[in-house]
Amino acid sequence: MNRRIFLRNGSLAGLALSTVSLSACSTSPEKPASAGAADTTAADAAFELHEASVADLQEKMKSGQLTARRITELYLQRIEQLDKAGPRLNAVLETNPDALQLADQLDEERKNGKLRGPLHGIPVLVKDNVDTADQQQTTAGSLALAGHKARQDAFIVQKLRAAGAIVLGKTNLSEWANFRSTRSTSGWSSRGGQTKNPYILDRTPSGSSSGSGAAAAANLCALAIGTETDGSIVSPASCCGLVGLKPTVGLWSRAGIIPISATQDTAGPMTRTVRDAALLLGALAGEDAQDAVTKESTGRIQADYTKFLDANGLKGKRLGVEKNHLKGSSDAIPLLKAALEVLKAQGATVVEVEVEKQTDPLGEAEYDVLLYEFKDGVNKYLATAGASVKTLTDVIRFNVENKPKAMPFFQQEILETSDKLEGLSSSKYQEALRKSHDGAKAALDSVLRKEKLDGIVAITNAPARCIDLINGDSGGGPGFSSPAAMAGYPHITVPMGQVHGLPVGLSFVGGAYQEGPLLALAYAYEQASKKRVAPEFKAPFVG
Repeated sequence: MNRRIFLRNGSLAGLALSTVSLSACSTSPEKPASAGAADTTAADAAFELHEASVADLQEKMKSGQLTARRITELYLQRIEQLDKAGPRLNAVLETNPDALQLADQLDEERKNGKLRGPLHGIPVLVKDNVDTADQQQTTAGSLALAGHKARQDAFIVQKLRAAGAIVLGKTNLSEWANFRSTRSTSGWSSRGGQTKNPYILDRTPSGSSSGSGAAAAANLCALAIGTETDGSIVSPASCCGLVGLKPTVGLWSRAGIIPISATQDTAGPMTRTVRDAALLLGALAGEDAQDAVTKESTGRIQADYTKFLDANGLKGKRLGVEKNHLKGSSDAIPLLKAALEVLKAQGATVVEVEVEKQTDPLGEAEYDVLLYEFKDGVNKYLATAGASVKTLTDVIRFNVENKPKAMPFFQQEILETSDKLEGLSSSKYQEALRKSHDGAKAALDSVLRKEKLDGIVAITNAPARCIDLINGDSGGGPGFSSPAAMAGYPHITVPMGQVHGLPVGLSFVGGAYQEGPLLALAYAYEQASKKRVAPEFKAPFVG
């Protein structure tokens, strides 16, 4: 199995619960949730910040109905009720001990007439491979990095704080961003255990941004930040009924983020609405001297991406739909066909295209790129991080020496393979980079240009699969993360419906730095379809 296929399939697969079998989950979707889950749903509906948008929260603070402190307290209480108790989503590794103090400071600023912008006083959860220079750890979910506290904020966290947002806590993830084993289970880490899908509790939240996805979906925060190399934002966003935005590589700095690939990595928003994704996107974009790729964004960044949001944004647009996603037996196909009708009704022209026919053969080369760049990037990060492990070799050794805790279910063959490789001067690496990165860009550019398209749409991925810690992630069904991931192009997913209570997203992909026009398309579809449904924390189905 090549890594591209694994990344796609791994993002679709199952999730483990301490209360169910490790190797199977039931498959009778007609069965109702348990009484306990129903009680959770009732309590959820009464939550004061249920499905609150950034605009909602700002209005409550402006009117004096709520303060940043009270909003932060409510989210912290909800994390205790749903993440640490109740359904035990296990999405949040730790909350920020300084969160209430930060909220107080921002309330004082507001009282004195100082408002930093639309994110002032808004609590945000951050994936645990992003450095935060505070009392919280940054570990990528690995016990090898347990106790590590970053010396300085990642560039995007600096931007987040400057915008007035509150770093509420750190979220769980697939360990090492799902780049440890070919038989891994998405959403599991040795530090944090298994994150659950808040829609049906024995299904995957997907990964690797599992905790960010589950937390935002379950209203444990106002906004969340994930990271993606190939599918790790858009896939959990799809499986958790969210808007997920993977920006063009270079729009957001990667400095201070534990890496996989310098070519494909980027952080991005995971939110409940397109508008909130646009707000977060603009606030954290910016050129950073510590990340050379961001220089390419000069003159291409929008300070405010909400200006693109237009309910009529589909009118007169021409979209290509991935032809391969219109055939087969996936339960997501009827949702895609219904979504296409919405797009057409809103004034878009839709034509069939074949992108995957060109990009699927690039998967082996992509995997090679990730293997080479992972070793190079992780060694550079660890060399200056101040952690107890200084190299990838040290991480591998730690896992072997602590196997019962670090590797109870699957191994670390990807880490070991990467560690044996040469440096980035290798001719094999250079050829793989040319084939995957340049090849994917050429494929997308040619389709967009030839068909005169404003964007490409497809099924983000199939409905969430079951957990299986014994056999690892299962796969199957359509998925569309790889073309944009390999090319470094933007990719937005928006909820387009559910299959047996499990969300499925509609993908919008465009050319480099076309976030604004893509947001316009995504927003118009979101407003016309209204497919976001809050989770009900359903118990596992009983056959």
